Amino acid sequence: MSIFGSIKDAIFGHPAVKDAAPTPTSTPAASPAPVAAAPAAPPPPAAPKVIDADAALEKIAASKGNPGLNWKTSIVDLMKLIGMDSSLDHRQQLADELGYTGEKNGSAEMNMWLHDKVMERIRTGQ
Repeated sequence: MSIFGSIKDAIFGHPAVKDAAPTPTSTPAASPAPVAAAPAAPPPPAAPKVIDADAALEKIAASKGNPGLNWKTSIVDLMKLIGMDSSLDHRQQLADELGYTGEKNGSAEMNMWLHDKVMERIRTGQ
């Protein structure tokens, strides 16, 4: 599994997040379509699904007693919060997966880019 996939699974599969997820409600059954209906136009493309990743991460932090991690701006602290290895090797692999083109030496530039890209992709469900 990819590093990013592991991050996404660790956030949205975390018990603190899953337990707080709203329960689905039943919807009334749709009425049957008329027999001689004209072909429907294709639906417009769906907007990207927006996920409240920040709320999910807040729940994880609260479940851990709000550790002193700066996960809102630090990729290292974000990875630590969800129990992942935040080593340079893992961050370099994540940089490769997400298409980072700069030096993969653990610089502040790389780490800030990684954090921004991970949060963007989690928030949009990509």
